[in-house]
Amino acid sequence: MLNYENDKTEFKSTVTDKSMKEIVAFANTSGGTIYYGVEDSGRVIGIDNIDAEYSRLTNLIRDSISPDITLFISAEISEQNGMKYIRVDVSSGTRKPYYLKSKGIRPEGVYVRQGTSSVPASEERIKAMIVETDGTVYENLRSLDQELTFITATQEFKTKNIEFEKIQQQTLGIRDKDGQYTNLGLLLSDQCPHIIKAAVFQGNDRTTFRTRSEFSGSLFKQMQDAFSYIEMHMPILTEYEGLIRRDTPAVSGDAAREAVLNAIIHRDYSVLSPTLLSLYSDRIEIASIGGLPQGISLSTVNLGLSVCRNYKLANVFYRLGYVEAYGTGLMKIADSYKDSSVNYKLDVTNEAFKITLPFKPEVMQKLG
Repeated sequence: MLNYENDKTEFKSTVTDKSMKEIVAFANTSGGTIYYGVEDSGRVIGIDNIDAEYSRLTNLIRDSISPDITLFISAEISEQNGMKYIRVDVSSGTRKPYYLKSKGIRPEGVYVRQGTSSVPASEERIKAMIVETDGTVYENLRSLDQELTFITATQEFKTKNIEFEKIQQQTLGIRDKDGQYTNLGLLLSDQCPHIIKAAVFQGNDRTTFRTRSEFSGSLFKQMQDAFSYIEMHMPILTEYEGLIRRDTPAVSGDAAREAVLNAIIHRDYSVLSPTLLSLYSDRIEIASIGGLPQGISLSTVNLGLSVCRNYKLANVFYRLGYVEAYGTGLMKIADSYKDSSVNYKLDVTNEAFKITLPFKPEVMQKLG
């Protein structure tokens, strides 16, 4: 006869798939012991074919739970009054939250110990465990969604002749050391939850919409969609010198491209709020969540110095050739206005960042 069940002890009469939630719960809290072949009362009833069931149990633990929990498990066959049972000691894990692979990092897959029961963890507790384990940098945290696809990202890497297998994804930070997707992976996946809202207004204020769109999916897709939207609605001066046609946009393509990249790479993705792309009759505005990092002033940014909020995201775009070097984007935008009577403008608060690209008057005057 064994002791009664408590917050660190669980009895199971047989080995079942459902018992994996108890192991997950113990690993996510302060550890505990599960006895297989023991009734709820604590009476040992034994297990038939003990060696086969022991093997099945260890395979279940290895195959059903993620991250790998085997280093925190100790299983042995014991005997009492001629009855053989299995004792499994579970230590508190260091890669919380542990979860059932079939359910994912969601309340129905993540369990914690509460008294004598194993109960689903709340989403807030799951996020707290991730932060406790992975730190507070958003792109490094494990994604709550592990069912990700990378159709757009795969094509991007293929176009640049860069490998995009699991090992490369881990090197870039798209997967962590356990092979699980990080929030960086989420941002580059087709399931990215963040969006860009775009609109064209009739005049120089928000009174009348001409058209509006939303861009979703991988950040690579959003980047291309946003830039295409600007190109589609940008005023362009067309002039001819003999048979040669020359097009001059109201905002240079380099400036628009760098402004879009800046908004995508530097925004704060820990906040679920859309990036806003607005085209007026006299300017383009791109506003995104996330002010300047602590200790960095606007004058420092205007000097071309950069402290990157999303270092690994910026590194991916750098490797793919979308940015040449950190901190050069605003310098390129400024250079595009060097022969104009106007210049770009930055507005920064503690929570947001907005760049304004005015249409060049010399282009707009010719357009009438």
